[in-house]
Amino acid sequence: MPENRLSKPLAIAISSVSILLALLVWQILASQGLLGKNFPGSVKTLQELIWWLSDPFFNNGPNDLGIGTNLLISLRRVLIGYSLAVLVAVPVGLLVGVSQIAESSVNPFVQLLKPISPLAWLPIGLFVFRDSELTGIFVIFISSVWPTLINTAFGVSSINPDFLKVSRSLGASKFRTIVKVVLPAVMPNILAGMRISMGTAWLVIVAAEMLLGSGIGYFIWNEWNNLSLPNIFAAIIVIGVAGMLLDQVFGWLQKRFDYQI
Repeated sequence: MPENRLSKPLAIAISSVSILLALLVWQILASQGLLGKNFPGSVKTLQELIWWLSDPFFNNGPNDLGIGTNLLISLRRVLIGYSLAVLVAVPVGLLVGVSQIAESSVNPFVQLLKPISPLAWLPIGLFVFRDSELTGIFVIFISSVWPTLINTAFGVSSINPDFLKVSRSLGASKFRTIVKVVLPAVMPNILAGMRISMGTAWLVIVAAEMLLGSGIGYFIWNEWNNLSLPNIFAAIIVIGVAGMLLDQVFGWLQKRFDYQI
Protein backbone atom coordinates (compact mmCIF):
# COMPACT_ATOMS: atom_id res chain seq x y z
CA MET A 1 0.00 0.00 0.00
CA PRO A 2 1.28 3.53 -0.73
CA GLU A 3 2.44 5.54 2.24
CA ASN A 4 0.27 8.41 3.43
CA ARG A 5 1.53 11.78 2.21
CA LEU A 6 2.59 14.34 4.77
CA SER A 7 0.35 17.33 5.24
CA LYS A 8 1.68 20.51 3.63
CA PRO A 9 2.32 22.37 6.94
CA LEU A 10 4.20 19.35 8.31
CA ALA A 11 6.26 18.99 5.13
CA ILE A 12 7.16 22.71 5.27
CA ALA A 13 8.10 22.41 8.95
CA ILE A 14 10.35 19.40 8.31
CA SER A 15 12.01 21.15 5.36
CA SER A 16 12.60 24.28 7.45
CA VAL A 17 14.14 22.30 10.28
CA SER A 18 16.44 20.42 7.89
CA ILE A 19 17.64 23.71 6.35
CA LEU A 20 18.29 25.21 9.80
CA LEU A 21 20.23 22.11 10.84
CA ALA A 22 22.32 22.27 7.66
CA LEU A 23 23.10 25.95 8.33
CA LEU A 24 24.04 25.13 11.93
CA VAL A 25 26.37 22.30 10.88
CA TRP A 26 27.91 24.54 8.22
CA GLN A 27 28.54 27.29 10.79
CA ILE A 28 30.09 24.87 13.31
CA LEU A 29 32.38 23.26 10.72
CA ALA A 30 33.52 26.65 9.42
CA SER A 31 34.07 28.14 12.88
CA GLN A 32 36.21 25.13 13.86
CA GLY A 33 38.33 25.49 10.73
CA LEU A 34 37.33 22.06 9.48
CA LEU A 35 36.49 23.40 6.00
CA GLY A 36 39.73 25.30 5.56
CA LYS A 37 41.26 28.52 6.82
CA ASN A 38 39.00 31.57 6.42
CA PHE A 39 36.16 29.45 5.03
CA PRO A 40 32.98 31.51 5.57
CA GLY A 41 30.27 30.20 7.84
CA SER A 42 26.56 30.32 7.21
CA VAL A 43 26.14 33.44 9.39
CA LYS A 44 28.65 35.47 7.37
CA THR A 45 27.15 34.20 4.10
CA LEU A 46 23.61 35.14 5.14
CA GLN A 47 24.82 38.58 6.22
CA GLU A 48 26.32 39.13 2.78
CA LEU A 49 23.19 37.79 1.11
CA ILE A 50 21.02 40.22 3.07
CA TRP A 51 23.32 43.08 2.08
CA TRP A 52 23.09 42.19 -1.62
CA LEU A 53 19.33 41.78 -1.44
CA SER A 54 18.90 45.14 0.31
CA ASP A 55 19.76 46.87 -2.98
CA PRO A 56 19.84 44.14 -5.65
CA PHE A 57 19.48 46.25 -8.81
CA PHE A 58 22.20 48.89 -8.59
CA ASN A 59 24.33 49.58 -11.65
CA ASN A 60 27.70 51.26 -11.16
CA GLY A 61 29.24 50.05 -14.40
CA PRO A 62 29.75 46.70 -16.16
CA ASN A 63 31.94 45.28 -13.38
CA ASP A 64 29.85 46.57 -10.49
CA LEU A 65 26.27 45.35 -10.86
CA GLY A 66 23.81 44.31 -8.18
CA ILE A 67 23.09 40.64 -7.76
CA GLY A 68 19.52 41.18 -8.97
CA THR A 69 20.74 42.98 -12.09
CA ASN A 70 23.09 40.10 -12.87
CA LEU A 71 20.29 37.61 -12.28
CA LEU A 72 17.99 39.45 -14.71
CA ILE A 73 20.73 39.39 -17.36
CA SER A 74 21.08 35.63 -16.96
CA LEU A 75 17.31 35.10 -16.99
CA ARG A 76 17.00 37.15 -20.18
CA ARG A 77 19.60 35.04 -21.96
CA VAL A 78 18.06 31.82 -20.71
CA LEU A 79 14.50 32.74 -21.68
CA ILE A 80 15.48 33.85 -25.20
CA GLY A 81 17.65 30.83 -25.93
CA TYR A 82 15.20 28.46 -24.27
CA SER A 83 12.18 29.88 -26.13
CA LEU A 84 13.96 29.49 -29.47
CA ALA A 85 14.84 25.91 -28.54
CA VAL A 86 11.22 25.08 -27.72
CA LEU A 87 10.00 26.67 -30.98
CA VAL A 88 12.34 24.36 -32.88
CA ALA A 89 12.17 21.23 -30.71
CA VAL A 90 8.39 20.80 -30.48
CA PRO A 91 7.60 20.90 -34.23
CA VAL A 92 10.64 18.78 -35.10
CA GLY A 93 9.76 16.32 -32.32
CA LEU A 94 6.20 16.04 -33.63
CA LEU A 95 7.51 15.44 -37.14
CA VAL A 96 10.01 12.82 -35.96
CA GLY A 97 7.29 11.06 -33.98
CA VAL A 98 4.87 10.75 -36.91
CA SER A 99 7.33 10.16 -39.76
CA GLN A 100 9.90 7.37 -39.98
CA ILE A 101 11.67 9.29 -42.76
CA ALA A 102 12.03 12.32 -40.49
CA GLU A 103 13.19 10.10 -37.62
CA SER A 104 15.89 8.51 -39.79
CA SER A 105 16.99 11.94 -40.97
CA VAL A 106 17.09 13.68 -37.60
CA ASN A 107 18.22 10.85 -35.31
CA PRO A 108 21.91 10.85 -36.41
CA PHE A 109 22.20 14.55 -35.55
CA VAL A 110 20.51 14.03 -32.18
CA GLN A 111 22.79 11.12 -31.27
CA LEU A 112 25.90 12.98 -32.44
CA LEU A 113 25.23 16.41 -30.92
CA LYS A 114 23.33 15.56 -27.73
CA PRO A 115 26.36 14.19 -25.79
CA ILE A 116 28.55 17.22 -26.57
CA SER A 117 29.16 19.52 -23.62
CA PRO A 118 27.39 22.84 -24.18
CA LEU A 119 30.55 24.71 -23.22
CA ALA A 120 32.30 23.16 -26.21
CA TRP A 121 30.10 25.40 -28.37
CA LEU A 122 31.35 28.59 -26.69
CA PRO A 123 34.39 29.11 -28.96
CA ILE A 124 32.25 28.38 -32.03
CA GLY A 125 29.62 30.89 -30.92
CA LEU A 126 32.21 33.58 -30.17
CA PHE A 127 33.86 33.04 -33.56
CA VAL A 128 30.58 33.14 -35.51
CA PHE A 129 28.68 35.86 -33.64
CA ARG A 130 31.55 37.98 -32.28
CA ASP A 131 29.15 38.95 -29.50
CA SER A 132 28.93 37.58 -25.96
CA GLU A 133 25.16 38.12 -25.70
CA LEU A 134 24.37 36.18 -28.88
CA THR A 135 26.89 33.50 -27.92
CA GLY A 136 25.19 32.97 -24.57
CA ILE A 137 21.80 32.65 -26.25
CA PHE A 138 23.26 30.25 -28.82
CA VAL A 139 24.78 28.02 -26.12
CA ILE A 140 21.48 27.94 -24.24
CA PHE A 141 19.65 27.04 -27.44
CA ILE A 142 21.97 24.21 -28.41
CA SER A 143 21.96 22.71 -24.90
CA SER A 144 18.23 22.89 -24.22
CA VAL A 145 16.80 21.81 -27.57
CA TRP A 146 17.48 18.06 -27.18
CA PRO A 147 15.43 17.07 -24.10
CA THR A 148 12.27 18.70 -25.44
CA LEU A 149 12.76 17.25 -28.93
CA ILE A 150 13.39 13.72 -27.65
CA ASN A 151 10.49 13.77 -25.17
CA THR A 152 8.11 15.15 -27.79
CA ALA A 153 9.07 12.47 -30.33
CA PHE A 154 8.76 9.75 -27.67
CA GLY A 155 5.33 11.01 -26.65
CA VAL A 156 4.07 10.97 -30.25
CA SER A 157 5.37 7.45 -30.86
CA SER A 158 3.68 6.28 -27.64
CA ILE A 159 0.18 7.53 -28.53
CA ASN A 160 -2.50 4.86 -28.47
CA PRO A 161 -3.04 3.92 -32.15
CA ASP A 162 -6.78 3.69 -31.51
CA PHE A 163 -6.90 7.48 -31.01
CA LEU A 164 -5.47 8.03 -34.49
CA LYS A 165 -7.77 5.41 -36.03
CA VAL A 166 -10.83 7.09 -34.55
CA SER A 167 -9.63 10.46 -35.82
CA ARG A 168 -9.14 9.10 -39.35
CA SER A 169 -12.50 7.32 -39.30
CA LEU A 170 -14.18 10.63 -38.48
CA GLY A 171 -12.54 12.23 -41.51
CA ALA A 172 -10.18 14.53 -39.66
CA SER A 173 -7.33 16.00 -41.68
CA LYS A 174 -3.70 15.40 -40.65
CA PHE A 175 -3.41 18.95 -39.36
CA ARG A 176 -6.61 18.66 -37.31
CA THR A 177 -5.48 15.27 -35.99
CA ILE A 178 -2.20 16.78 -34.81
CA VAL A 179 -3.91 19.77 -33.17
CA LYS A 180 -6.87 17.94 -31.62
CA VAL A 181 -5.43 14.49 -30.88
CA VAL A 182 -1.64 14.36 -31.00
CA LEU A 183 -0.79 17.62 -29.20
CA PRO A 184 -3.11 17.09 -26.20
CA ALA A 185 -1.91 13.50 -25.88
CA VAL A 186 1.79 14.39 -25.89
CA MET A 187 1.53 17.60 -23.85
CA PRO A 188 2.71 15.87 -20.63
CA ASN A 189 5.78 14.59 -22.50
CA ILE A 190 6.42 18.01 -24.04
CA LEU A 191 6.24 19.70 -20.64
CA ALA A 192 8.51 17.05 -19.10
CA GLY A 193 11.06 17.74 -21.84
CA MET A 194 10.67 21.50 -21.39
CA ARG A 195 11.22 21.10 -17.65
CA ILE A 196 14.45 19.17 -18.23
CA SER A 197 15.53 21.68 -20.86
CA MET A 198 15.01 24.60 -18.49
CA GLY A 199 17.08 22.87 -15.81
CA THR A 200 19.85 22.27 -18.34
CA ALA A 201 19.71 25.86 -19.58
CA TRP A 202 19.97 27.24 -16.05
CA LEU A 203 22.96 25.00 -15.32
CA VAL A 204 24.76 25.96 -18.51
CA ILE A 205 24.32 29.73 -18.37
CA VAL A 206 26.18 30.03 -15.05
CA ALA A 207 29.24 28.26 -16.43
CA ALA A 208 29.07 30.05 -19.78
CA GLU A 209 28.86 33.51 -18.22
CA MET A 210 32.13 32.99 -16.37
CA LEU A 211 33.76 33.36 -19.80
CA LEU A 212 31.24 35.68 -21.48
CA GLY A 213 31.08 38.46 -18.87
CA SER A 214 28.02 39.90 -17.08
CA GLY A 215 25.27 37.80 -15.57
CA ILE A 216 25.18 35.75 -12.39
CA GLY A 217 27.95 33.42 -13.61
CA TYR A 218 30.28 36.36 -14.19
CA PHE A 219 29.32 37.69 -10.77
CA ILE A 220 30.63 34.46 -9.20
CA TRP A 221 33.82 34.58 -11.23
CA ASN A 222 34.38 38.23 -10.34
CA GLU A 223 33.90 37.52 -6.64
CA TRP A 224 36.37 34.65 -6.89
CA ASN A 225 38.92 37.06 -8.34
CA ASN A 226 38.18 39.26 -5.32
CA LEU A 227 38.62 36.21 -3.03
CA SER A 228 35.17 36.82 -1.57
CA LEU A 229 33.77 33.38 -0.78
CA PRO A 230 30.77 34.70 1.20
CA ASN A 231 29.58 36.56 -1.91
CA ILE A 232 30.05 33.43 -4.00
CA PHE A 233 27.88 31.44 -1.60
CA ALA A 234 25.31 34.24 -1.60
CA ALA A 235 25.15 34.02 -5.41
CA ILE A 236 24.87 30.22 -5.24
CA ILE A 237 21.85 30.58 -2.95
CA VAL A 238 20.25 33.07 -5.37
CA ILE A 239 20.91 30.72 -8.31
CA GLY A 240 19.40 27.80 -6.42
CA VAL A 241 16.26 29.70 -5.43
CA ALA A 242 15.74 31.00 -8.98
CA GLY A 243 16.21 27.53 -10.42
CA MET A 244 13.80 26.08 -7.89
CA LEU A 245 11.12 28.65 -8.76
CA LEU A 246 11.51 27.95 -12.49
CA ASP A 247 11.20 24.23 -11.84
CA GLN A 248 8.11 24.77 -9.70
CA VAL A 249 6.41 26.59 -12.58
CA PHE A 250 6.92 23.62 -14.88
CA GLY A 251 5.89 21.21 -12.15
CA TRP A 252 2.60 23.10 -11.82
CA LEU A 253 2.07 23.00 -15.59
CA GLN A 254 2.79 19.27 -15.69
CA LYS A 255 0.11 18.64 -13.08
CA ARG A 256 -2.43 20.62 -15.10
CA PHE A 257 -1.77 18.53 -18.21
CA ASP A 258 -1.29 15.17 -16.47
CA TYR A 259 -4.19 13.36 -18.11
CA GLN A 260 -5.18 10.01 -16.65
CA ILE A 261 -6.76 7.99 -19.43
